[in-house]
Amino acid sequence: MKKKTIITGVALGTGVLLLCLGLDARLTVRTYRIESDKVTDPVRLAVLTDLHACKYGPGQRNLLEAVAKQTPDVVLLCGDIVDDDPAMPEERALDTVEALAHRWPTYYVTGNHEIWTGRSDEVKQALRTRGAVVLEGESVNVTAGGQVFTIAGIDDPSIGEVAWQTQLDAVEGSTGKGFFSVLLTHRPERVGTYAQTEFDLILAGHAHGGQWRVPGLINGVLAPNQGLFPSYAGGMYTLGDQGPVLIVSRGLARESTRIPRLFNRPEIVIVDVEPAKK
Repeated sequence: MKKKTIITGVALGTGVLLLCLGLDARLTVRTYRIESDKVTDPVRLAVLTDLHACKYGPGQRNLLEAVAKQTPDVVLLCGDIVDDDPAMPEERALDTVEALAHRWPTYYVTGNHEIWTGRSDEVKQALRTRGAVVLEGESVNVTAGGQVFTIAGIDDPSIGEVAWQTQLDAVEGSTGKGFFSVLLTHRPERVGTYAQTEFDLILAGHAHGGQWRVPGLINGVLAPNQGLFPSYAGGMYTLGDQGPVLIVSRGLARESTRIPRLFNRPEIVIVDVEPAKK
């Protein structure tokens, strides 16, 4: 009887410990490294997605300090920074972007939740006022880290399929100028379309890391627009034999999600683009 009680206690304790570890919602940083013969100097990109106006300490201090520690050259926002739920304060998201843009060149594209507000043009203008460069079917050449590269951005497909494809067609022309090219998009699942482009790097979010993960076994259980066991929940993927590299962030959403994240800490993604080794 005593042995059985001990075993039960150990099992319960282990279960509680695993649950606590699994529900750990502390911010983490995930770093990826890419080599390219199109750059002569290293460039560090900080990628933030799916903030959904969630709270990261007083004045968003935890998030902002975590970004600052990574000393990025550029900050890239891949959508759902604002949420369409009135319970998530839009001003908090705008203040976050303003603080980022005050320190680093900051570029932004919409996610589905910005479109779902029904006020996406107003949201975009508010972000411009706060210092972000809003890309909506546009590309810009950026000098950072001593290196010139191209950043292109498209709205979320919630704007309509024809409009989305028109924006993608418009920015594809920016890839033939010899600069390292980055596409900011929100949706990762459209890999068939992305694989046909000539971008060097595509950055996305939206999947929230599949919400629940089993480290080493399952990279994600459920993601919007991908369903069960999504193929592109979070990580780095090469599209096709020589296609672009797709990096999917697991995002920053915490209290905005109806289902808590499990073994899936919110993350800042850092991408180090470095000269190819001879």
